[in-house]
Amino acid sequence: MKINTKVRYGLRAMIEISKNSASSGIHQKEISDNQEIPLNYLDSIITGLRNAGLIVNYSGKSSGYNLTKSAGKISVYDVYRAFEPELTLVNCSCPGNECKKINICPTKDYWFELNNIIKTQMMSTTLFDLITNNN
Repeated sequence: MKINTKVRYGLRAMIEISKNSASSGIHQKEISDNQEIPLNYLDSIITGLRNAGLIVNYSGKSSGYNLTKSAGKISVYDVYRAFEPELTLVNCSCPGNECKKINICPTKDYWFELNNIIKTQMMSTTLFDLITNNN
């Protein structure tokens, strides 16, 4: 399993927004500079986060970005889902894409359990957790 760059950068951007959530928010250029994320790549990340309802820009282009909820209410999995449809370690664990050998597979339960462990960890870890554990 490999977490793609948009998810990783999206998580870093969300933490940066959370740490700098003044009334006017933080500008995209500041996020780019502080997190060393290329500005043009950050554009698509910001779009994904905004479309997922995780961030908002209240006053147009002159203001910065803020979280739509507190950092303690946004999970790592929320950020992951802004860029990926579902967490699946193996194709047979993907809804609607079941393997023809699912009924006889000796490893199916292992993969499903591992997938659930990772998903549960991502769902139970918030931006606030990452910020406070990193200080």
